Amino acid sequence: QVQLVESGGGSVQAGGSLRLSCVPSGFTHRPGCLSWFRQAPGKEREAVAGIDSDGRTGYTEAVKGRVTISQDNAKNLLYLQMNSLRPEDTAMYYCAAAPVLRCAYATLDDYEYWGQGTQVTVSS
Repeated sequence: QVQLVESGGGSVQAGGSLRLSCVPSGFTHRPGCLSWFRQAPGKEREAVAGIDSDGRTGYTEAVKGRVTISQDNAKNLLYLQMNSLRPEDTAMYYCAAAPVLRCAYATLDDYEYWGQGTQVTVSS
């Protein structure tokens, strides 16, 4: 059974940092694209960052320079390091997997597997 399990969310003050983790399991091989999404109340789910199987990364403009996506292949972990957090970063963060070659080519419908989410709350 395929699963994506996130952890690491919490409440921080503006300017603080959090590192989210995602453990993919049950995949016969590493999905081509692993990404982090977020969804704030009343807003649409949006992509935050993605990483291809070869390590190529991409970020949404709103988080560039503050967020780093990475993977530890030995430990089968996906990370999202978030620094200089802002109140507008408050959202539920989800890990997701898409069987596409490049995250840059993925649409929301391509993401077949989703985690349950981890809440990030940033206070001013």
